[in-house]
Amino acid sequence: MANIERFEDLEIWQLAKSLANQIYDVTALGKFSQDYVLRDQVRRAAVSIFSNIAEGYERNGNKEFVQFLYIAKASCGEVRAQMIFAKDRNYVSENEFEQMNKSLISLGNQIGGFIKYLRNSEIKGFKFTK
Repeated sequence: MANIERFEDLEIWQLAKSLANQIYDVTALGKFSQDYVLRDQVRRAAVSIFSNIAEGYERNGNKEFVQFLYIAKASCGEVRAQMIFAKDRNYVSENEFEQMNKSLISLGNQIGGFIKYLRNSEIKGFKFTK
């Protein structure tokens, strides 16, 4: 994790936060904004992605970080499933859905790649370097 001093430096955290902002924007419009259950659930799941990346990073050990990254990756899948349902309900356009779905798949893949990197890393976390 060269040149990474804070969780905010992680590209996956930045992407996840940006995606959560997009989710908030889309869910604030039209019928989506009036479906309180789905709106609130998809927002919580989107916030969960970047929150779990941050929390895992702050644990200072790769094993715990990987556990939180798996949760973040799962939340990414949850948002994808909810957005599929939102598209079925005509809460988002086909174009909005395709763009978001592509971003969510990419983010999930990047989180998965980072998990693989950490699992194979010789460095086991900051708390083990003291």
